[in-house]
Amino acid sequence: MNVREHTEEFEYQYLSPKAAKSREAKRKAPMEECCFRTKFQRDRDRILHSKSFRRLKRKTQVYIVAGDHYRTRMTHSLEVSQISRTIARALRLNEDLTDAIALGHDVGHTPFGHAGEAAMAKLIGHFSHNEQSLRVVEFLERGGMGLNLTEEVRDGILNHTGPNMPKTYEGRIVRTADRIAYLCHDYDDSIRAGLLQPGELPPEVQERFGTDTSHMITSMVADMIETSMDRQEIALSEEVSHVMDAFRKFMFQRIYHSEALARERKQAVFVLKELYNHYMANFEELPEEFISRENHWGRQQTVVDYVAGLTDSYAVQLFKGIFIPPVEQMA
Repeated sequence: MNVREHTEEFEYQYLSPKAAKSREAKRKAPMEECCFRTKFQRDRDRILHSKSFRRLKRKTQVYIVAGDHYRTRMTHSLEVSQISRTIARALRLNEDLTDAIALGHDVGHTPFGHAGEAAMAKLIGHFSHNEQSLRVVEFLERGGMGLNLTEEVRDGILNHTGPNMPKTYEGRIVRTADRIAYLCHDYDDSIRAGLLQPGELPPEVQERFGTDTSHMITSMVADMIETSMDRQEIALSEEVSHVMDAFRKFMFQRIYHSEALARERKQAVFVLKELYNHYMANFEELPEEFISRENHWGRQQTVVDYVAGLTDSYAVQLFKGIFIPPVEQMA
């Protein structure tokens, strides 16, 4: 029995009966098994080493113009992973599966955060970052071959947001951990940016979660673990769910849709709109890797894949190169 087989056997002996078992996971295309890593561990590693994951380090979470200590999509994904693993371990669910889903859940996000996502949706009629994340891992990575991830990981990535719940308990953990992470960490970044003060939080949020980011996360994670154990499902208590909704409403009003960030959102939308229109009209200027995909995916989808995959900084660099004349400064 090799290392992987020992780990697979351990899952049956130790994990909850509700946990996803890596031995039972399926892929679209068969692969030779690794001697050391389970299927879910391999999925995690494939995502971690992908180009789309590396690009997350230069994609906005909330603040487009930010300093060294603000969150990016990459740090957000790592934080979701940590929170998800803590919950999965406490509930004896599959940590490796939660890890893979959490690391991959945002790889399809546009530049400039949700402002970029809204811009793409307006341009083409429909765009959701969860659907694009699945498209990235399934079709776009590795030169169009995709990562050949397991069904459980792909399901968790697709359904970490949106109308449908993930099929696995691990995927449901990531769905809630994502919200815990972005609310608490966006709040923390907003304090750092001077756009919020702790005392401005709604009274019910302060009373239940406190005003310290670490305490907030701990409160929600502890409630989720305790409630899920009692109900035999992945859930928050009604009280905490209600307070989280109040927290989320507050953040949308004060930060996500705030006037303070309106100029940045407008600039982001303008940049993506102009890049999209430019490449639709000048398709031959795309990298050859993308030009070759037109016959398979069509021009619009290919341009969307390219523009949505850009980092914030590279999108601005392209915009300047295309639309801003290289005027030299006078001495």
